[in-house]
Amino acid sequence: MSVRPLRLVQVGAGAMGVAWLRTIAAADGVELVGVADLDVGRAKAAVRSVFPDDPPVVAGSLGELLTAVEPDAVVNVTVPAAHSAVNIEALFAGLPVLCEKPAAPTLAEALVQAAASEAAGRLLMISQSRRYFAALTAFRERVAELGPPGLLTTGFYRAPHFGGFREEMPQPLLVDMAIHAFDASRHLLGAEPISVVCESWNPSWSWFQGDASATATFLFSNGTRYVFTGSWCAEGRDTSWNGEWRAVAAGGTATWDGESRVTSSLREVEEDVMPGAHEQIAGALAEFVEAVRTGSRPDGAIRGNLGSLAMVEAAVRSAETGDRVNVGALMERAHEEALALPMRDEVRERLKSWGAVATILS
Repeated sequence: MSVRPLRLVQVGAGAMGVAWLRTIAAADGVELVGVADLDVGRAKAAVRSVFPDDPPVVAGSLGELLTAVEPDAVVNVTVPAAHSAVNIEALFAGLPVLCEKPAAPTLAEALVQAAASEAAGRLLMISQSRRYFAALTAFRERVAELGPPGLLTTGFYRAPHFGGFREEMPQPLLVDMAIHAFDASRHLLGAEPISVVCESWNPSWSWFQGDASATATFLFSNGTRYVFTGSWCAEGRDTSWNGEWRAVAAGGTATWDGESRVTSSLREVEEDVMPGAHEQIAGALAEFVEAVRTGSRPDGAIRGNLGSLAMVEAAVRSAETGDRVNVGALMERAHEEALALPMRDEVRERLKSWGAVATILS
């Protein structure tokens, strides 16, 4: 028996929004029925570029879309500052949401969204798209064969000239890019961060206003030290957008070049891993659709994603203060800050019910 396609509406039609439109158009089992953007003209142009023959409904807001169509789920590709408002509106309209990373500009706002997801009884999944690589899965398997790593490292070196908001951010590398590597470190280790020491700086030749280079050393709950070193103004010999990875354990060493090549000192043959059927945002979309249809809990569910956002906020705070930052204490402060934010009564009651930070992180 055939299954009706999942009817999606997308909020946000900027550059990343167009990438999502193309991904949805190419995906099986989904149908795009509406697109919303504050710039309706931009949304119409984006829709025409991807769906020239049968364009979905276009509106200026999610609320307008919900009066025009009857979707099954929402894809949120707005700017991070708008994530909370769109996600919470959708959740309390009874719709599950797939949201671009980061969940919110601050950990406190992300906690409110997690509580809203629970209070509304609807899934909120964050698209950490760089978890969805077949080569990362292979690297994770090689790392597991070595035993618990004593050291896991990422080297990330690129020189993108984005223009726009990234070049004006105080911490562009840590806030906009490092979350991918931080999230992957949790995925690879199956453990949670305890503390971090981070230094960030901006080289004299940088075209960024904020710090485009950083080194962060995290202590994880299993004893692993994870070291991220990166720069967004490193001209020449670029790494992959995933960075270059190395894990060192009692059983040996494994590496991943961030693309297709995975090695292990336990194996004589270097692996050249072919791409999977669904990678990057296509992988996030496929997992979201499966979760909505079956009720399964995806890796990117908001509560499970909080640890990755906490790593970013802790690294930024350490870079700004010069101190080691305890992630658990940071979570407790964020919980207090979250309770001081305006929100629906049922969301506040859910936040209060969590109690200690140990119950906030899943």
